[in-house]
Amino acid sequence: MPSREHVEEFVRMVEAKQYLEAMEAFYAPDATAQENNEPPRIGLPALLDNERKTLASVGAADAQCMRPIVIDGDRVVIHWIFTFRLPSGAMIKLEEIALQTWRDDQLASERFFYDSRQMRP
Repeated sequence: MPSREHVEEFVRMVEAKQYLEAMEAFYAPDATAQENNEPPRIGLPALLDNERKTLASVGAADAQCMRPIVIDGDRVVIHWIFTFRLPSGAMIKLEEIALQTWRDDQLASERFFYDSRQMRP
């Protein structure tokens, strides 16, 4: 079960745009991530590869955690708002809920829930 301080440190890193560093510091080697009902990505290398591709495609990304963070045992729920500035200059605002399962102090699985229509500039 993660401590509130540990989860808050994860959030601080994401809000500081340290996306890859946060993943390397907090995700388990066998972590999974899933977008809505898509098949999950499995393993930290696959998650990092996907994050690199996403960051390269959007140009710039800002993250804001809309508190409170809900922590119940090994389950954590974070309400995120991401703002992407595309290379074209267009902006996308994505609001999502991340449902996480932690194993001790490592993020073991994460599922993102959002309306994919938000991905249109």
